[in-house]
Amino acid sequence: MLTITRSLYDQIVAHAREDHPDEACGVVAGPAGTGRPERFVPMLNAARSPTFYEFDSQDLLKLYRELDDRDEEPVIIYHSHTATEAYPSRTDISYANEPGAHYVLVSTADTDAAGPFQFRSFRIVAGEVTEEQVEVVEAY
Repeated sequence: MLTITRSLYDQIVAHAREDHPDEACGVVAGPAGTGRPERFVPMLNAARSPTFYEFDSQDLLKLYRELDDRDEEPVIIYHSHTATEAYPSRTDISYANEPGAHYVLVSTADTDAAGPFQFRSFRIVAGEVTEEQVEVVEAY
């Protein structure tokens, strides 16, 4: 299960809405070994595409150096889907290389009449996708 604060949840959704119609992407870092998402790190979608996201290689290198310096790890890797449901595509699955991370997808398309977005979390390990519950809390 992913436990996330209301503030982080709202920041991820706001980023997805702001970048629409392009896909938004980013990371939520946390102290290494805790599995607790704490620091919101929005990233630029270098592809600037409504159907694909790509972290800029220089930004990603900078991020991983920063994570090392702060003894953090990527707890959540998120991106948005602008025209489809919040479920990992084949491309998303093939690029998932952090087996300990929660992969959050936000759909800014109203694909299920449930409202203006979907927020879902998955574990992706060795190509296997498992959806998990999301618990939104006010604080840890």
